[in-house]
Amino acid sequence: MIQESLSDKLLKCVFYLILVLFSVYCLIPFISVLASSFATEGEILKNGYTFFPKEFSLQAYKLIFEDNTIFRAYGVTTFVTLAGTTLSMIFTSAMAYAISVKSVKYRNKIAFFVYFTMLFHGGLVASYLLISKYLGMKDSIWVLIIPSMISAWNMFLLRNFFATIDESLAESAKMDGANDAYILFRIILPVSLPALATIGLFYALSYWNNWFSALLYINDPHKFPLQYLIQRIMNNLDYINEVSADVNIPNFVPPAITVRLATTIVTIGPIIFLYPFLQKYFVKGLMVGAVKG
Repeated sequence: MIQESLSDKLLKCVFYLILVLFSVYCLIPFISVLASSFATEGEILKNGYTFFPKEFSLQAYKLIFEDNTIFRAYGVTTFVTLAGTTLSMIFTSAMAYAISVKSVKYRNKIAFFVYFTMLFHGGLVASYLLISKYLGMKDSIWVLIIPSMISAWNMFLLRNFFATIDESLAESAKMDGANDAYILFRIILPVSLPALATIGLFYALSYWNNWFSALLYINDPHKFPLQYLIQRIMNNLDYINEVSADVNIPNFVPPAITVRLATTIVTIGPIIFLYPFLQKYFVKGLMVGAVKG
């Protein structure tokens, strides 16, 4: 066993100290937002953001949770995130594996067509007509999942990771009679957990934060996702602020800032819990795509 010298120990302590200070630096804004969301609007306007609100208030959260609309939106977003991430990982993994196998005849041409979509796009009007008119997906919850099911960027990242796996694993399985589906799900994917965790996190964040698709295609209030509902609440608050400024209602301070802070906590809270479960894979998964594929 190699014994560390005094200089190595001191250097390690310095690194740990830097990491602790950086972690505190990253946590300070979040703590300030969380604490300020429980303050009154008047205190925020008078004293600015705070870590210890003098006037504790739940007005912002009461405004957000005044009915069951927010809980229904939570359900929609949770379903879209879980179902979308699962389907995206299945199809992305299958396509990435197909173009990473050298024996696939037209894999380079398929990869080019996928790459082409990263450079050129039909535009918003063409996408809207295709999805709403020709595919008939308007006002369907699946419109929040299917159009963004496969990301070309994520697919190429996963393809590059698959290319680093020793080909002898798949060749030995084929000699034993295994087909491509068995090789993918029983051999390739289990050894690709760092890449899958990273790509899965990217997809989950994308589905969770998506609101623009709902703005275009969803008219039924029962199918509003969380982010779009929050966007509508904020627009209504902006309208209230304009009206109150014109009418000059005495002793009335619209809770615009505190509601913004509260919505930040409400929307990012659940997705944060993904990180502890993926942490052990995430550091290694950051190297996805760093090798030549």
